[in-house]
Amino acid sequence: MESIEKVEVRQLNIDDYEEMHKSLQEAYPNWQEDYWEKKDIRKLMRIFPEGQLAVVVDDVVVGSALSIIVKYELFGDDHTYEEIIGNYTFNTHNPKGNTLYGIDVFIRPEYRGMRFGRRLYDARKELCEQLNLRAIVFGGRIPNFHKYATEMSPKEYIQKVKYQEIDDPVLNFQLSNDFHVKKVLQGYMPGDKESKEYAVLLQWDNIYYQKISDKTGGYKSVVRLGLIQWQMRLYKDIDELFTQVEYFVDAVASYNGDFVLFPEYFNAPLMADYNHLSHAEAIRKLAEHTEEIRDRFMNLAITYNINIVSGSFPLVKDDKLYNTGYLCHRNGTYETYEKIHVTPDEIRTWGLSGGSAIEVFETDCGPVGVLICYDVEFPELSRILAQKGMNILFVPFLTDTQNGYSRVRYCARSRAIENECYVAIAGSVGNLPKVENMDIQFAQSVVFTPCDFSFPTTGIKAEATPNTEMILVADVDMDLLKELNNFGAVRNLKDRRTDLYSVCLNSEKVPVNTKKI
Repeated sequence: MESIEKVEVRQLNIDDYEEMHKSLQEAYPNWQEDYWEKKDIRKLMRIFPEGQLAVVVDDVVVGSALSIIVKYELFGDDHTYEEIIGNYTFNTHNPKGNTLYGIDVFIRPEYRGMRFGRRLYDARKELCEQLNLRAIVFGGRIPNFHKYATEMSPKEYIQKVKYQEIDDPVLNFQLSNDFHVKKVLQGYMPGDKESKEYAVLLQWDNIYYQKISDKTGGYKSVVRLGLIQWQMRLYKDIDELFTQVEYFVDAVASYNGDFVLFPEYFNAPLMADYNHLSHAEAIRKLAEHTEEIRDRFMNLAITYNINIVSGSFPLVKDDKLYNTGYLCHRNGTYETYEKIHVTPDEIRTWGLSGGSAIEVFETDCGPVGVLICYDVEFPELSRILAQKGMNILFVPFLTDTQNGYSRVRYCARSRAIENECYVAIAGSVGNLPKVENMDIQFAQSVVFTPCDFSFPTTGIKAEATPNTEMILVADVDMDLLKELNNFGAVRNLKDRRTDLYSVCLNSEKVPVNTKKI
């Protein structure tokens, strides 16, 4: 190795990825899994840039330390690596948490023995103190344990390493950096054959930590939802329609709401001008308003500082007609969702096509998903979203009869229980005599919860009066979901037999067996 001129520890950036990835491969030559992709590093740098560190030698990244912040009491000492990082989604990162959790540290082999790992650990400790976090915690590998697994237990192995009777390069290093052993974790990281899938839970305590009283504010785990139970009525134009829309957005925002949810096809009254056309032609004329509606919702989201789930509208794309909606963030950005399963009537009457995007959206209140009406009756879709970390499922719907409404209601209620999430449904009410195929509507908007001790016994947080125009406002607590996942009387996500079955998208190479945290 040539002489070294400069060494520094700094924040990792995306331009470092190729060198970092090379370091990772050299650090773990016996592992076939490639855990850190560019999108993973990009997300870590976006949600917690100061926690991603690199040791740089003469402008070359030779090692890295990656970390997130967690609310540790929601996980406890019995957890797996995938649980703590939300199965590589990092949705468990909580800027208002109390513990810095180390998710990886690695150094290129040719630079080991030069105390570069210690520099990364010291930088982590300094960060922990700066952020006033109570501790650094992580699961440490014991890569030499496979040599002794037939002779002794992990506990005996750790004791012998501690008393220098056995050499373990990772555990020796961690103990020398003032980390203390809390316990042994079994099955912590599947695929770590050298450690026999065991890990040592280690902790470094920040002696300068000052507990902040809950009375001073802190993390807002409660999210306020506003559901619009929309009355169908005729409007002379889009301006009059949005006078009513803005009234509802303003009302929910005045209660410090975080989300407002509108129903499916609530803009259908604008089709009254196209009754002289066929059904298929009329819905395509309605689709001409969709981009303007999206832009107006974006302006309202910014103006009233609230996230808006816009309901859904017809949209022509590549000459095909889709049922589409928008999640308009209060920061001025938007994301698109599509109805995957269109109903037989939507196909027969309007010629709609089903979409293909199934996504979880990151928001300032955590990860959410949206399924439009009929889609909630297919449990695979919400399970995929839950596996990807969704905490709140929004369901804009339109049903004409009580039979149709009951299908949406009871399926949505099931989705909340089986996926350990909140489900908010909002629909339209009343009659629309001058619009073909939209004569009657029935709805009762509801916020559903899981069924366990911390939630309502009925699994219903709040519900609107049936068939009456109104706003339903309800608070949902995100921390309760995490507690349920780990300590519930039953744990529908954690107890799945993924060794026997799985739910995945056909586009994915392997099943998504993510555990929601």
